Amino acid sequence: MIIKILGSGCKKCLALGENAKAAAAAAGKQAEIVKVTDVTEIARYGVMSTPGLVLDDKVVSTGKVLSAEEIGKLI
Repeated sequence: MIIKILGSGCKKCLALGENAKAAAAAAGKQAEIVKVTDVTEIARYGVMSTPGLVLDDKVVSTGKVLSAEEIGKLI
């Protein structure tokens, strides 16, 4: 599974990345966490509000920091 965190690397983006890592571990999934900071690439996903969360190339959340439990439900 590839989990992408879309954003500039701000505090919220970092928190979302940590929550995604914890959710994948709790679900027993092998996950690669990729941080995408390039504005052009973020725009390709149609994300206008960061942070964005992408699971296997599907945008599942934008503009908020989901908890590990919330991300676990999406995984």
